[in-house]
Amino acid sequence: MYLFKLNLFLSFVCYVWSGAIQITSSNIDSILSSNELVFINFYANWCRFSQMLNPIYDQFADKVTKQYPQQGLVVIGKVDCDSQSSISTKYHVNKYPTLKFYRHGIMTKREYRGARQVEPLFEFIRQQVESSMIKLSTPNDLLTLDKKKHYVIGHFDSDTAENYQIFSKVASLLREDCHFAGSINKDEFKNERPTDDIVYYRSSQSSNESDQYYTGLINNQASFYAWSHEKCIPLVREITFENAEELTDEGLPFLILFHHVDDHQSVALFQREVAKQLMHERSGINCLHADGAKFSHPLQHLGKKLTDLPLLVIDSFKHMFLFPDINLISVDGKLLQFVKDLHSEKLHKDFHQPPKAVQKSVDSKSKNVESDKSKDLSSINNDISGKNANKFLEVNHVSSPPESVFIHLSPSRSRYSFRDEL
Repeated sequence: MYLFKLNLFLSFVCYVWSGAIQITSSNIDSILSSNELVFINFYANWCRFSQMLNPIYDQFADKVTKQYPQQGLVVIGKVDCDSQSSISTKYHVNKYPTLKFYRHGIMTKREYRGARQVEPLFEFIRQQVESSMIKLSTPNDLLTLDKKKHYVIGHFDSDTAENYQIFSKVASLLREDCHFAGSINKDEFKNERPTDDIVYYRSSQSSNESDQYYTGLINNQASFYAWSHEKCIPLVREITFENAEELTDEGLPFLILFHHVDDHQSVALFQREVAKQLMHERSGINCLHADGAKFSHPLQHLGKKLTDLPLLVIDSFKHMFLFPDINLISVDGKLLQFVKDLHSEKLHKDFHQPPKAVQKSVDSKSKNVESDKSKDLSSINNDISGKNANKFLEVNHVSSPPESVFIHLSPSRSRYSFRDEL
């Protein structure tokens, strides 16, 4: 009888604490849709780093299961990328092991790149389980919100109401990009919520903008998410060395304004024209601005110096293309056309197949170069390095556009994401 109970107990333990859930093409959709948080290890059995991580990851999974047994809250899964190549292809996994995090079925923009130890992994999940929404108890709490940040603020009848549940879900989805604050004390907030539930966007104090109210149905998740996404994620973001790798992870070409750090006028002009011309292009390009002094390397590739700022450049992750004149971005939709020419590959084709007038100039210059026996290839290259390299290459039709610089800030296809903390 004792042995029977012991075997039963061991069977139960093995059933409950069995490591990460094996995810396949047959169950991934149901797992993502039925759980609020899903953390996945994309691995390959032949990979030494995957082999090192797997037992640690299973221990971590058991700890999460024990701490958060609630159905539908969090799942720790793993994908064998050799046998499930369709999944790894869908989620653009090309290095092993890669750890990705999903919230309400949506993959977050940032991979997990922390330590591959049980405790750091568990701490990451613990932080994700905790709500990021600020709970407002009294109107005075509104006054304590950080004025340097922007917020989506909601006042509701109760925390069990559908509107509040949708608000909380969207706050969870956008927690990396925006701050959410909400109240459920209708008596305390009767001035802010005179009748029905209400939501509004409050920008940072420096913008001097008034509150912008959401006028749609709060319980329409798609509509409310779209509105919040537009408010929370600026059309033009600043790129720094700290966030460059995360931005490349988003997979969109960069449209970057390089400017002097104190040149706020050029940034404002760029933001205005992006809002006017590129509002419907957000899904195809990342609009960014950067301190040119910090990113001198891309400028060198373009044959430019700090004295040439401001400059507008597209980095396609293959090549860089220079906008002809920053002063023309507001003329005749030229900024929009610049972006469209990238997607149609016209920028690249024009570089290799210049107009006939330019081609004649190229032929003439080519003859002059050939007839000048005193100049060898090295001296020509030295001449190019001291001039506008991008313009020289375009006019002389001798090479490709400058290679992408920012692609080197993204994870290499041959680089393992496993860290040295083990």
